Amino acid sequence: MSNEKSIRAFLAVDPPREVLNEIIMIQERLKKSIQGDVRWVRPEGIHLTLKFFGNISDTERENISAVVKNNVVIVKPFTVNVRKVGAFPDVNRPRVLWLGVDGDVDPLISLQKAIDRGLQGCGFKKEDRPFRPHLTLARVKDPRGLIGLAKILEKSEEYVAGHFDVGGLILFKSDLTPKGAIYTKLDVFPFTG
Repeated sequence: MSNEKSIRAFLAVDPPREVLNEIIMIQERLKKSIQGDVRWVRPEGIHLTLKFFGNISDTERENISAVVKNNVVIVKPFTVNVRKVGAFPDVNRPRVLWLGVDGDVDPLISLQKAIDRGLQGCGFKKEDRPFRPHLTLARVKDPRGLIGLAKILEKSEEYVAGHFDVGGLILFKSDLTPKGAIYTKLDVFPFTG
């Protein structure tokens, strides 16, 4: 095993600033309505993640880049909508609060599956759960005592952050600090189909 320095990385779509601004306003509305042990995601940490890798080496980064480049060349840009509040795994045991992504998501789902298959050949574990495009708003540290979520989910249609064109993927580096993670773009993979 080499002593290559590991970096913590993930593959994602970065929503544009105008959508993030709407998400910030949605988070503020939710903060007023939900009480409990909830940790809100900072705006710069909101991404549409296709694959979280954990710590990778330089060689693994090269393999990831090769697989992603091979798959994005056939993809054309597409438009997605960001709307509806939801919870994973469900409303009775919420661990994650999210905004859903719908619209033209079939190309995104197909791309995620293709990349996941390609990465298996490089030693990365296939995702166990089906890919559900979303943007994480908050993590629930303890669902006991959480007040207001059920009411929010009843009116989840009222939470709309807009739409945007997805023109590529980004491999991000995530540096964990006491003040939260700092994200750096490592590689950009534009859709060229």
